[in-house]
Amino acid sequence: MEHNNLTSTLDHLIGSVAFLAPELVLILAFICSICCSLFVDRIWKNSTLMVSILGLAASLYALGSQLSFDSPTVFFDMVTIDRFSIYSRLLIVGAGLIILLFIHQYFSFHTPRKKSNDIYPIILASIIGMNLLTMTNNWLLAFIAIEMISIASYTLVGFLSQEKKESEAAMKYVLFGSVCAAVMLYGISLLYGFSGNLTFNAVDHIKGLIDAPELVVTIATLFILTGIGFKMAFVPFHIWTPDIYQGAPTPITAFLSTLPKIAVIVFLTRLYIAWADTPFYFSDLFYYILIAAAILTMLIGNLAALQQQDVKRMMAYSSIGHTGILLMMILVYTPNEPQILLYYLYSYVLMNLASFIFIGQLEQQTKQTTITSYAGLGKRYPLLFVSFTFILISLIGLPPTAGFIGKLMIFSSVLDVYQEDNHIGLLILLIVGALTAVISLFFYFKIPLQAFLRNSENKSDILELKWTPLLIIAIFFTVLVLILGIFPGLLMDAFV
Repeated sequence: MEHNNLTSTLDHLIGSVAFLAPELVLILAFICSICCSLFVDRIWKNSTLMVSILGLAASLYALGSQLSFDSPTVFFDMVTIDRFSIYSRLLIVGAGLIILLFIHQYFSFHTPRKKSNDIYPIILASIIGMNLLTMTNNWLLAFIAIEMISIASYTLVGFLSQEKKESEAAMKYVLFGSVCAAVMLYGISLLYGFSGNLTFNAVDHIKGLIDAPELVVTIATLFILTGIGFKMAFVPFHIWTPDIYQGAPTPITAFLSTLPKIAVIVFLTRLYIAWADTPFYFSDLFYYILIAAAILTMLIGNLAALQQQDVKRMMAYSSIGHTGILLMMILVYTPNEPQILLYYLYSYVLMNLASFIFIGQLEQQTKQTTITSYAGLGKRYPLLFVSFTFILISLIGLPPTAGFIGKLMIFSSVLDVYQEDNHIGLLILLIVGALTAVISLFFYFKIPLQAFLRNSENKSDILELKWTPLLIIAIFFTVLVLILGIFPGLLMDAFV
């Protein structure tokens, strides 16, 4: 009997490995990129970059082949491979490719004191962690994935710090993140002690939590949300975001504002759905926590962005505000209709990557990231600033952009649920969402105001615009944002 059980267990594990082909490809690329960084870069300096790009491209191909899967049970239900996770990983890996190109361009204009090619394996390692986080139903695997993302993020920020302010921001990031990770792990250990099971959607796990003392389970779960909140940067765990976004190199800021957020949103959505329709008492409290966090995150993020004069710091607070919109979407997410959340995630990544590419390009031209440094540049770089303006319009949520359609669908979903439940929290959420969209007009439009309606004082210092492949990609993203705003079905139908 024991022999048969062991055999069936091994057969299941061996059969499960094949379903992780995209991650296995990334692991192989990670190992090869390290070897290239150590040995081959002396002969061909771009070998690490090319291996990393080929690894991500191969992972995209493997993910595309999984679209025909029918949600198989993998690793004893620790991992779920459904269309939600596949499309999320496609987005993460695709955005990772753009980040690699962004970093490569950044180092072609800036000479770091350390070996820049060591960055690429770190990006691959973080993407492996993000992919695992989008699939997992297991607390321990989720913690490992979050730590992979966190340690990679600490390394990326600290590795490239050159000034005292940047090093100080990196140190704060590491200390705050380490404390949040320790608190989260303690909360997971408590939940395991109560249930004897680490799979959060398992019947035994939920039954164990229902039978356990309510106060202690509440504290344990709040401890876990501390770690999740740190990675998502929702209030009150957003403190690290402005300093890190401003101090880090622009490609790393673009990375931090997009990829980890996608992975954590997908994981938090899985957790909420697993608990929402169960008799577990915390599911109701979880609902109120998400509403409160969404309201405070949107308000504080957008109000703080009004006062910023540095464009990267402004985008940091803007990113916090958009996190509130994503939390709002979790509340009305249904597993049978993931299109709305996926549409907003894809649109958000297009908008964020394009905006940071424009910021990075302007930083190369002006050597500054203050909003006032853009004065009069709209006439000098008209195509860049027209495209940048459309991206900002989309971030606000105005037509005819993908950002408008995404927010419209989210607000409509929340309104439909409110009409059914008459929950006052949802009504407040809608009002705050609409109010903060109006507030965002005032800080986003500072950029086109300076570019088109102000005059530059030092016109002789302005450099000619260098048309890089990355800038062309950003303009292409702008066109995509407009097309998806006019024809949202092009993207929505792909998720069906």
